[in-house]
Amino acid sequence: MKAVVAGAGGFIGGHLTKKLLDQGFEVTAVDKKGIKDWYQVFDKANNISLDLSESRNCEQAVEGCDWVFNLAADMGGMGFIEKNKALCMISVLINTNLLVASRKAVIKKYFFASSACVYASQYQNFNVDKSISLKEINAYPADPEDGYGWEKLFSERMCRHFFEDFGFEVRVARYHNVYGPYGTYYGGREKAPSAAIRKILEFKNNEIDHVEIWGDGKQLRSFTYIDDCIDGTLLLMNSNYREPINIGSSETISIRELYDYAAESCGVVNPPYTFNLNAPVGVLGRSSNNDLCLKVLDWEPNIKFKDGITKTANWISAQAENN
Repeated sequence: MKAVVAGAGGFIGGHLTKKLLDQGFEVTAVDKKGIKDWYQVFDKANNISLDLSESRNCEQAVEGCDWVFNLAADMGGMGFIEKNKALCMISVLINTNLLVASRKAVIKKYFFASSACVYASQYQNFNVDKSISLKEINAYPADPEDGYGWEKLFSERMCRHFFEDFGFEVRVARYHNVYGPYGTYYGGREKAPSAAIRKILEFKNNEIDHVEIWGDGKQLRSFTYIDDCIDGTLLLMNSNYREPINIGSSETISIRELYDYAAESCGVVNPPYTFNLNAPVGVLGRSSNNDLCLKVLDWEPNIKFKDGITKTANWISAQAENN
């Protein structure tokens, strides 16, 4: 089997490339970034630097392959997507051109990495309640995260219509806050778990005298460890299910709890917190409902946040010491 991983130089794409190689796939790893800037590079893969927003590059990337995994996008944490809505929207070119090229090349299966940001805001701005979670039907009536969420929702529908009109086999996963080692932890594109660990380590090393939390810390989220994300992706790809499905942890924690877990994993006791109420915080609550995932895949993410954040903190600590 030959697979293309679009966005292979990114966080999730790097882990997916490794897993596919371990399973015996021939992998073409593609990313817009220069290969020296990829998070993980594997000699066994055919590593190519290409801008997949251009159709001719998509045709080159998918030629002779069986499966295509599209994880390519301009994205980051809430701070990035709030300030770069047009840039996030432009990622629609990647999925559109990659779908057209994949159908032309008679690819057997196509995977699109969507996001929990597609869910309508009316289901996420309730009074904070850990018992409430997002089902796949809650993407409509449509009112997703502005910019990034709209691009993901549009691309989901593009995948759907490629099956309906052309019989082209598609799989769509809505990822919920994926985190883990070999990801961004500074620079503005980092997700909340990595940002929290970085700040805690900066406090531990006396680089800052307090730890800033965006918002009041009461916002609720579910965070999905990278190993669960990859396992769920491959289970979905091997299934016969074509509709969007949540790949996310159902363990709901507050942002304040996230920082407490990060502090514990870094060996820091009671760091002083300040709360920036003017920072981008997104919706009040977003957690994955896994009823459909359990029904379709007989599986759901099972790595507890405390365990995942510890592994992530160990990796970020090692990186910080070496830089």
